Amino acid sequence: MLTSEEIRKEMLGASEVSESIINQIHHERLLQIWVPKIYGGLGFHLREGLSVLFDWSKIDGSLGWMLTLCSGANFFSRNLKPSIAKELFSDPKTCFGGSGMIGGTAEKQNDGTFLINGLWHFATGAPHLSHFTLNAALTENGNPLLDESGSEIIRSFVIYKDQVEIIPNWKSMGMKATGTYSFRVNNARVSEDYSFVYDEFFTDDVLDKIPFRIFADMTLLVNYLGMAAHFLEEAIKIRPNLGLKLINKIINDELEKAFKFADKIEEFLKDLELISSEKQSEIHSFSIGLVEKLSHQILEIYFQLGLRATHTDSEVYQIFCDYFTATQHANFRRGSLLISKSIDF
Repeated sequence: MLTSEEIRKEMLGASEVSESIINQIHHERLLQIWVPKIYGGLGFHLREGLSVLFDWSKIDGSLGWMLTLCSGANFFSRNLKPSIAKELFSDPKTCFGGSGMIGGTAEKQNDGTFLINGLWHFATGAPHLSHFTLNAALTENGNPLLDESGSEIIRSFVIYKDQVEIIPNWKSMGMKATGTYSFRVNNARVSEDYSFVYDEFFTDDVLDKIPFRIFADMTLLVNYLGMAAHFLEEAIKIRPNLGLKLINKIINDELEKAFKFADKIEEFLKDLELISSEKQSEIHSFSIGLVEKLSHQILEIYFQLGLRATHTDSEVYQIFCDYFTATQHANFRRGSLLISKSIDF
């Protein structure tokens, strides 16, 4: 088994997660932390999973991000018919990933299948996925299928990797090893059994009842905290006399606050209480405010590190680029500043 330091050395300057690290991830079933135990997954509680994601984000930003997004996609095991979920997750190397955008169409066929065509962006972990998830507008005879309100019907699908053309087009300054690529699908035939709806569950766990907004906020937030903690470790190596105890304490305190949020959420749901929109907004505001606070602190420290922190082969530079690339995820950008409401990266 690789140590944290060995993993960091492998990830420094890497453009892809190595086979040895991927094998360790599969061995520890880390991509299946949210998959129910009845399907062979780890079935972690929210706090347990968040702790794992924080630890791996602290090892390396790209690695933690990939684990977060791919394990998050494997959460959809809960939305699939049990027979399909059992079939897919009987393999410990099953790894979902894909795009949340609506990038194509699914043409309904007479035999209960769909022909899927389209282009989707920002599929994290693309080189390592066994299956891709995507959202498509349903059509029949080339015409959109509409629901009772007259809106297009959108359905999510799981398709095998050999039905996908991966387009390696990531150009950002950081998160280079996440394997976040676009993918194209041409006339892929998919059974209706491999489709699902986000808020329809075939399992009955507490985790099923957690609003997706909270799940996304919490799982991404621990990535920022992990990367910030790693940044401080490397910064102090460059400037040992920097006073970083306060910011270290802030990170630890805020991480514990996030864990307490997770505990309270599960307590509410166990008691069959709904998470109010006000509580969801409170958690979202907490997350946005914390990321902004961390960003300003990291910039203040970076300004004091000198030229060594600009060396493109240094750990501190890689963490800096990873962190500020991650901050461009649409989830934590202030809505009032967005030009477009479309979801990206």
